[in-house]
Amino acid sequence: MPISSDSLDGKTALATGAGRGPGRAIAVGLARPAARPAPVARSRDELDQTAGQVRDLGASALVVPADVSGPGQLTGAVRRIRGELGDLDVLINNAAVVWPPGTSTSIDPAQWAAAININVVAVAKLSFLLLPATIAAKWGRIVNISSGIAANPAGMLCASAYATSKAALEAHTINLAAELAGTGITVSAFRPGSVDTAMQAWIRGQEPDQTGAVLHHRYTSSYQQGNLISPQQSVQPLLAYLDTDATGHIWTASGPAWPSVTTPSNVWRPR
Repeated sequence: MPISSDSLDGKTALATGAGRGPGRAIAVGLARPAARPAPVARSRDELDQTAGQVRDLGASALVVPADVSGPGQLTGAVRRIRGELGDLDVLINNAAVVWPPGTSTSIDPAQWAAAININVVAVAKLSFLLLPATIAAKWGRIVNISSGIAANPAGMLCASAYATSKAALEAHTINLAAELAGTGITVSAFRPGSVDTAMQAWIRGQEPDQTGAVLHHRYTSSYQQGNLISPQQSVQPLLAYLDTDATGHIWTASGPAWPSVTTPSNVWRPR
């Protein structure tokens, strides 16, 4: 369901990974007649399904097929959105991958680097593309979808790239929030919890010796016991946080896990 506040009316919102799962739930949750969601994902078919759900709520969505890891595709996506909808106000970086699985002695370093590119570099690049206009407008919202693994990197063995990327993503989030304190742009991260997603299903579908027996058992057991929440349940708190001026938070479904960046006086800035 969409959030009820009208604070995002007239705003343009880009959500990556919006073809399915939490990304789709975010795009649909942002839908309202006076808002302009722009869902981005690789699959046109999945994006069309997302747009259909947005239309069912009486709103419209600009479907933007793009691969966040593709050279020039992010710049092209932002250019198209600005050309058709105007300046971007809200960015929710949801697209991520959990591969490559395996021990650090067996994974391909090139795949490891490719995962970091999707999970961290693309997130930063999109933020940098949006900042000039949002700083000039003195209003913007950036939310980076993280994971509880950032607080417990040892809890997800055989997923080095994923664990590393989410820790780096949260460091980037807090640093950027401190830099932008007082500008009207908020930057926070969101740990969505255990969500029933295609990523979870992918891990369950791997051989236990590929992902690690402990991790495979944990994900399989959680699914079988019905402990996963739906994407819609997961993103409702995130959508509500967009209506606040809090920045520098690492949010969870139950509240902030990290204090807000409210006083930039102790932040070192280059001279």
